[in-house]
Amino acid sequence: MARFTFKLPDIGEGISEAEIVAWHVAVGDRVEEDQSLADMMTDKATVEMESPVAGVVVEIAGAVGDQVSIGAPLVVIETEGEGEVASPAAEPETLEAENPGVEEAQPQALSPAGRGLGEGLEPRGEDSLGETPAPHPSPLPAGEREPVAHSPVLASPAVRARAKDLNVDLSAIRVAEGERIRHADLDAYLRYNSGQGYHAPHANRARDDEQVRVIGMRRRIAENMAAAKRHIPHFTYVDEIDVTALEEMRADLNAHRGERPKLTLLPLLIVAMCRTLPDFPMLNARYDDEAGVVTRAGRVHVGMATQTDAGLTVPVIRDAQDRNVWQLATEIARLAGGARANKLTPQELGGGTITVTSLGPLGGIATTPVINRPEVAIIGPNKIVERPVFRGDDIVRAKLMNLSISCDHRVVDGWDAASYVQALKHYLETPVLLFAD
Repeated sequence: MARFTFKLPDIGEGISEAEIVAWHVAVGDRVEEDQSLADMMTDKATVEMESPVAGVVVEIAGAVGDQVSIGAPLVVIETEGEGEVASPAAEPETLEAENPGVEEAQPQALSPAGRGLGEGLEPRGEDSLGETPAPHPSPLPAGEREPVAHSPVLASPAVRARAKDLNVDLSAIRVAEGERIRHADLDAYLRYNSGQGYHAPHANRARDDEQVRVIGMRRRIAENMAAAKRHIPHFTYVDEIDVTALEEMRADLNAHRGERPKLTLLPLLIVAMCRTLPDFPMLNARYDDEAGVVTRAGRVHVGMATQTDAGLTVPVIRDAQDRNVWQLATEIARLAGGARANKLTPQELGGGTITVTSLGPLGGIATTPVINRPEVAIIGPNKIVERPVFRGDDIVRAKLMNLSISCDHRVVDGWDAASYVQALKHYLETPVLLFAD
């Protein structure tokens, strides 16, 4: 028998190491060529590592949350033949920007990245979250159950985490397409078994405390937010905007959109931002505080804060100033779908000059968003509500929305932020100007 050592390849972008965010194999597993071995996360994206050979896994490097250096052994596979073979430094084929956010803490001692292969790890009997799944009621009577094959279950960390929360055994789920279980497969299983004895855990039932290790995307978010609050003196300005006319125009545009995507408020807001930012270049900027240099961007690359199963991701709409409202709507839908499906590239997740964050219908009265460093401003539209307002001597029904903006006070003065919001307000309250030359 020969041993093949798969070394972590050069992922690019000057990365010297990557974090293990999910194992898809364990010691003793039989793997086939091109089968997924692990998900490795860099600062920008998650890279899925695939096996170049078939064989049996005999050693793996570290545990979920550990860092592995480029060129260091990741997996050792026993193959047919003789001798010791090391993997070439090949480029990974699959890039994903969806990243597992929070993984369950391993019950055993976690081996650091520098520890020997296979130390501190459990056999395949556990799921990828590091905890032995508890038995759960079967949707069929015990006498009618068919034996379940103990083959490896392929599923993303987000699907595994959701199945664990729902107390569902992934091996009991049939896959509609391919080999990997997806959220749609889990949804179909829940629908089919809703009347056959399956019950989700009771919400009011007492549970034991659990320790959750902060890794992957959730750790990146924590580090970025802490750095932003530590380095940037934030201030937030909030103003109220009457969007009655804007909402009427949006409804009319949607009624005649044909095959084009349905418009939300976001593309209209971005058009207003692009029209007003040339007069406020200090807001469309990036601040290198180490070099003491502010770069005022000549183009508008809008970061779009997007909630995913793994946490907050910020894909970037590039050259927003050159897109019309329908093109913006199409790009927003594409990026949001790619972020939630873990399919965005590092280039689509970086290089923003200003960010928009919105909670949609959960928008609340006002927000104080955290700046996406090294940018210097972030805009947050809040929930639209109907309220009576005075117009002259009359009281009318109006749709009102608070608009929040957080700025870096080292670069942007309060007067500038307030003036910019007033400029935005003028466009949003007179929406015909959004389409004027």
